[in-house]
Amino acid sequence: MTARLVGRHDIAWLVLMSAMIAPWQAGAAEPQRLNVLLIAADDLNHDLGCYGHPLIQSPNIDRLAARGVRFERAYCQYALCNPSRTSLLSGRRPETTNVMDNGTAPRTFLGPNVAFLPEYFGQQGYFTARVGKIAHVPFEDAVRWNVAENAKGFGRNAARQGPLHLEGSDGARVGWLATDNRDEDEPDGHTARRIVELLEQNADKPFFIAAGFHKPHEPLVAPKKYFALYDPARVMLPEEPADDRQDIPPLSLRRNRPDPVTNPDEQRRLMAAYYATISFMDAQFGVVLDALDRLHLSDRTIVVFFGDHGWHLGEHLGLWRKTSLFEEAAHAPLIIAAPGAQANGKASPRTVEFLSIYPTLVELCGLPPAEGLQGTSLVPLLHDATARWKQPAVTVLRWNGVLGKSVRTQRWRYSEWDRGNQGSELYDHRADPREYKNLAHDPQYAPVVERMKKLLAQESKGLAPAAAAAR
Repeated sequence: MTARLVGRHDIAWLVLMSAMIAPWQAGAAEPQRLNVLLIAADDLNHDLGCYGHPLIQSPNIDRLAARGVRFERAYCQYALCNPSRTSLLSGRRPETTNVMDNGTAPRTFLGPNVAFLPEYFGQQGYFTARVGKIAHVPFEDAVRWNVAENAKGFGRNAARQGPLHLEGSDGARVGWLATDNRDEDEPDGHTARRIVELLEQNADKPFFIAAGFHKPHEPLVAPKKYFALYDPARVMLPEEPADDRQDIPPLSLRRNRPDPVTNPDEQRRLMAAYYATISFMDAQFGVVLDALDRLHLSDRTIVVFFGDHGWHLGEHLGLWRKTSLFEEAAHAPLIIAAPGAQANGKASPRTVEFLSIYPTLVELCGLPPAEGLQGTSLVPLLHDATARWKQPAVTVLRWNGVLGKSVRTQRWRYSEWDRGNQGSELYDHRADPREYKNLAHDPQYAPVVERMKKLLAQESKGLAPAAAAAR
């Protein structure tokens, strides 16, 4: 037998696993398995205190980041609800699921035998439950849980809100409303409190419980006290070059609906309303986090918090909402707090994909590897936030049958439409983090374009890159 030297990462992994298992081995016939608490926020970009936003008040998400690993560069596979969530839950890329809109059921091409993330945990003996939006709302029944509930009052609440146009706007299609409700009277308030009940009822068994918060998804509705946190006059609009769009392919500027507002004052009010719903959602997450601590579950529960994709707030001279390949739509928060993980409390600068959440949880909980997964486990980054990492992140988008693909490394973003036939983009995030200068056609950067094209082709096929991503 050939001896193998034990490296520092091997030692760190052994220490991590010992720390995670030790608290439950003493006095027990079998070690108690780790639980999973999955928290999804709808349409949440990375405008959070722990991600450096100067205005946002998000103390509870920040609290989780302080005791977990915050991924600075986490990316969804498709910047739209149904494709993103189907990819995350199945552990497969959108090109494999073939779900690239909000109207295709998750199992249309996957078939009945693919185990979505909570189903796999259910097969391993876990109690599974969700409240609120985890899969896309019309297709929640595609994922099987022991308990599955929608947010109380969600349909009635949405109907009551109606077309909440901004005051004085011309055809605005993003609405906001500051209500007189208590937190618990809003759908997300109910979700949080029902999740607490499920934690209380199932604290003595291994569980996979998921909370799907609807905010900050539009319409931007929250109790008045959260709107009071944000004075629109203090909201800063993006300062962008007047010629920003001149070097961007037309397909990159497509939108799922017309621009909602053009008046700067109304833009500030819309952004303030978006921030208000973030703070409201954060408060509901705090209710859940407090219960986890009160029930002494924090030291044996993995908490994963993520936004299903980003959200534009007027960038690139008027992009709003999602469905783009730009940083604002593809980048979203991801925080993982695993008991005993050595990197807890740190931020990882590595580029990661939501596709990796499934295999990460399987590995952390010591379950047999699931078949067919196309993501890479993030466990190495949970015990060393700056560990060597070769994986880039790939986000795709389809417009009228034309497929756009974008690959992100720690330094670069490269995007192309129809394999470059309908446009390509290269952005250097070291010098241009807002993606204003397209370098794809600058001869000086031709070698970078070639490396990124090769990397994108490899990742699209599900292959591991042959060499470290360009940085």
